Amino acid sequence: MTVAKRMLDLGKQSSVIREIFEYGLKRKAEIGNENVFDFSLGNPSVPAPAQINDILKNLIDSVPAEKLHGYTSAPGDQNVRNAVADYIQKTFDFAATPELIYMTCGAAAGLAVCLNGLTTKEDEVIVFAPFFPEYRVFVEHSGSKLVIVPCDENNNFQPDFVSLEQAINAKTKAIIVNSPNNPTGTCYDENTIQKLAEILNQKQKELQKPIYILSDGPYRELVYDIKLPYLPHHYDNTIIIYSYSKSLSLAGARIGYVFVSPLAKNANDIFAAICGAGRSLGYVCAPSLFQFLIKECIGLTADLSIYKRNRDLLYNSLTNLGFTAIYPSGAFYLFVKSPLQDANKFCEHAKKYEILLVPSDSFGCTGFVRIAYCVSTEQIIKSLPAFEQLAKDFDLLP
Repeated sequence: MTVAKRMLDLGKQSSVIREIFEYGLKRKAEIGNENVFDFSLGNPSVPAPAQINDILKNLIDSVPAEKLHGYTSAPGDQNVRNAVADYIQKTFDFAATPELIYMTCGAAAGLAVCLNGLTTKEDEVIVFAPFFPEYRVFVEHSGSKLVIVPCDENNNFQPDFVSLEQAINAKTKAIIVNSPNNPTGTCYDENTIQKLAEILNQKQKELQKPIYILSDGPYRELVYDIKLPYLPHHYDNTIIIYSYSKSLSLAGARIGYVFVSPLAKNANDIFAAICGAGRSLGYVCAPSLFQFLIKECIGLTADLSIYKRNRDLLYNSLTNLGFTAIYPSGAFYLFVKSPLQDANKFCEHAKKYEILLVPSDSFGCTGFVRIAYCVSTEQIIKSLPAFEQLAKDFDLLP
């Protein structure tokens, strides 16, 4: 073997989501984009704000090229980090210091540097199922162990706190919290976060060690029926991982940040370890052009109301057809119960009508499919007759 087998396996087999997306590209080339109802990938369909192009043009015209396209400091440009800290302070009324902010290539790089900076092979990292499949990749790459705690299917996939308490032990280093959640769209309200904080504070006392929350929040602005709490207000040992991919429709720009709460135990050492992990992984100096862009448009969002319209249309239409779905309060995913116990078989059947869905197995639970409704409203409308045929096939119609 001339290469690392684990990396070889990862490289040869892409994620299930990506495989379905690639299948969709092939089908679109064969029969036309308008004839394929691709709900596979969480790729924002809402255009970035018009001001984004104006800001980029102005940066290109006004900032010297050697600065605009050159290296910034490894953790990010100081003025950009100042702007992010100011935004956190003003928006969430929480004291933030730029010295604890690390600019990253999106939330994926943020999670990677946090996990590699925090954990060792002796540590365990808890995730709530269903969860974004790449969590497994990031955790395993850090050398730590992934521990899966189920959520309560009968309670809109809220955390199962009894199972959580049983899972925490002396090896627990961190818990990844993803709210709004991918793939369910479930959000954790203030009561849920407060309960989580109480459990973790009690466990920290019992075990006499810190347990960190890694708050993965790229969908934070995509909420429809709830006000999200800001986690550092409720739990000191919190690290925020954020991306502008969804709120600004800049998924391909790969820009985000990590913010270590100044209240976290050993906050400065944690940040230094994150910097060290960024150095070892090559995640230093996030793209300078997009760092400077964020400074100029921080707080701006795309027209996210379109996702709410899509949510309402798709949820109401599918439940009227007899499908059972989790009501999403955020993000842009609908989690639908599969009529077949094997969700993979159901997804294969749906291809008969050119409907591309993602089975839930890779998300850490079975029997569901994820529908990404970050598509044009027109695509949803055009897909409804196909969904009706699908419902008829499984005798779901009321």
